Amino acid sequence: MLAGLAACGVMMNIVSTASDLTQDFKTGYLTLSSPKSMFVSQVIGTAMGCVVSPCVFWLFYKAFDDLGLPNTEYPAPFATVYRSMAKLGVEGVASLPRECLVLCYAFFGVAILVNIVKDSLHSNWGRFIPLPMAMAIPFFLGPYFAIDMCVGSLILFIWERVDAAKAEAFGTAVASGLICGDGIWSLPSSVLAIAGVNPPVCMKFLSSATNSKVDNFLKGSI
Repeated sequence: MLAGLAACGVMMNIVSTASDLTQDFKTGYLTLSSPKSMFVSQVIGTAMGCVVSPCVFWLFYKAFDDLGLPNTEYPAPFATVYRSMAKLGVEGVASLPRECLVLCYAFFGVAILVNIVKDSLHSNWGRFIPLPMAMAIPFFLGPYFAIDMCVGSLILFIWERVDAAKAEAFGTAVASGLICGDGIWSLPSSVLAIAGVNPPVCMKFLSSATNSKVDNFLKGSI
């Protein structure tokens, strides 16, 4: 299973780089950019990633003792997904929980049915039916990602009602900036964690069981 995961990691990085380069070629064609320059820049970026990525991983590994564990700040949700896929490939369907295949078949049929209904209805009604692909995101990445998407969608919805033209023109740019800013801040956050600096204010979404323990602890300390 470890060999399969290692091979998966290598192939994913190769395919991801090739996919990004293909998309860059399309953008370069639209902007009349030099394909040679884009290829060279991709090679330089990939070479830098081979050095920077291990350093960043080491930084996170030293800063956070619970790195990659479920229900933590950095849970690495895809690690669980790929481990399950590797286990399924090695041990077969016998490694799946009881009645798992029945549920897979059922939800597969429901997803196709929902898509058929959504495409068959008029756009005025079909837009109220959620996409099965979007509903599946929290099952892979966890609820925290869905909460961020929900809050962002609500902000965009209000922005479109207030100023539709600016929302259409700058909505994607603002969302991209927020995502990039959150990712960039993780590096200074790791450095501060290694230095032992605690944030003055910290807000987290806890499970009901953990929240009850915190409430009981606070009541006992008063």
